[in-house]
Amino acid sequence: MRAMQSPHASNQPRVVLLGTGGTIAGSGTSGAAVGAGSAAYQSAVVTAQDLIAGVPGLSALAELQAEQIFQIDSADFTDEHLLRLARRVAALCARADVDAVVITHGTDTMEETAYFLHLTVPSGKPIVLTGAMRPGTALAADGPANLLHAVAVAAHPSSAGRGVLVVMNEEIHSGRDVAKAHSLRMDAFASPHGALGAVVEGAPRWYRRVERAHGKTSEFDIDRIDALPLVGLVASHGNMRVEIYDSWAALGARAIVHAGFGGGTVPDYLKAPLAGLRARGVLLVRCSRTGDGPVVRNASIDDDAHGWVVADDQNAPRARLLAALALSRSSDPAAVQAVFLRY
Repeated sequence: MRAMQSPHASNQPRVVLLGTGGTIAGSGTSGAAVGAGSAAYQSAVVTAQDLIAGVPGLSALAELQAEQIFQIDSADFTDEHLLRLARRVAALCARADVDAVVITHGTDTMEETAYFLHLTVPSGKPIVLTGAMRPGTALAADGPANLLHAVAVAAHPSSAGRGVLVVMNEEIHSGRDVAKAHSLRMDAFASPHGALGAVVEGAPRWYRRVERAHGKTSEFDIDRIDALPLVGLVASHGNMRVEIYDSWAALGARAIVHAGFGGGTVPDYLKAPLAGLRARGVLLVRCSRTGDGPVVRNASIDDDAHGWVVADDQNAPRARLLAALALSRSSDPAAVQAVFLRY
């Protein structure tokens, strides 16, 4: 990344674009796929600098700097990638010569990265993630417009203090809520409580705020997190096997997220084995496999008696991350439960 000029030579906001790869940095492989464009392509081949060069209108919005921190498919993101990215974003936001950060990211795990940054970067500066459902070689590629809108949102003063944002398909979502809800469509991202706002005529228009703790009000400062404890995740289905939970415990998982039916239901045939895991020090976090709606404590099962934790409305991927963050501070079930209700 080239050095930024100091003192600031223009009145434009100074925005750093962090490239991590994904479909927005993808290219079609050959033949008809290049024209049709939504399925057959290679992700993570176009650099962050080339993404900027491909959208000339960006220069009218901000003074942009490009940095390629990763060049991977977002399915390959690990907790180590999350930690490295969060530390880099926090370091950039701490600089006086950076006004905002935009991150280009693959859509498969974008919601997880957005949530993690939302909780761990102690800054009020705009942090905006965007990506694409189609590579740049597709007939109706969405990446250029998404990047333009993400920079427009990041550069706008009204975006400060709203937590980490995801801008896709002219909608502005909170990193706390957003999830990928469709495999192919360009309107694939949605939030159960609705978008925060929209991009209208090239500028953000806001309709709500997130009340839950984040950014500067979060206790999970990335500068105080060296590593994340291992947390497993098991999705419910008929005819489940306790061996899956035992395998996570054998790997050293300190908690297992049980993405249960409906309100986080645990089948009768799993209750005694999972109680045994708790006796071995493994925490169980009940959430809903539906991906929407809160889980009510002590409703379908006596969570107090088992020493279990319930998610509020965090979906399974977010519950995994929040459990790991909570366990980095305390292993007490009551303390972990309080974290789920606060965030």
